[in-house]
Amino acid sequence: MSKSMLNPSHPIAELLERDKRYKFDAYQFVFDALQYAQTRLEYGKPYAPHEFEDLEDLEDQLEHHVSGQELCEAIRLYALEQYGLVAQCVLSEWGVRSTSDFGEIVFNLINIKQMKKTDHDRREDFDDVYDFDQAFRVGFESTMRDSSKGRGE
Repeated sequence: MSKSMLNPSHPIAELLERDKRYKFDAYQFVFDALQYAQTRLEYGKPYAPHEFEDLEDLEDQLEHHVSGQELCEAIRLYALEQYGLVAQCVLSEWGVRSTSDFGEIVFNLINIKQMKKTDHDRREDFDDVYDFDQAFRVGFESTMRDSSKGRGE
């Protein structure tokens, strides 16, 4: 779904009007990366939210909780998979320049009830998880060195 297709009364559309730091694509990417973390990377421990009515509903209520640090790592891997060498540029274009920005995005989504958190989750869990300049070069530096050797450099 693109921003132009959002109903103006949708919570994310209202959020984008209030907080202009991040583009719609950044929020969508965080949702996609969370799914990537849970399904492809199998991150997250099953937990049961406190809202279930009785124990028979417990199985249906199980969710996979991903920590802030796990989500940051999943975002990094997903961004590299999707965008390769330009991943950091793409994130920057969306207003995301550090792992702290991921925390801001996640907690914005929690505040509008589009994501959930446990009692242990804190916004600060996303601070300084990794340095963007280093994290998005991983694996590419050796590729660049290898390709320059082939040219006699």
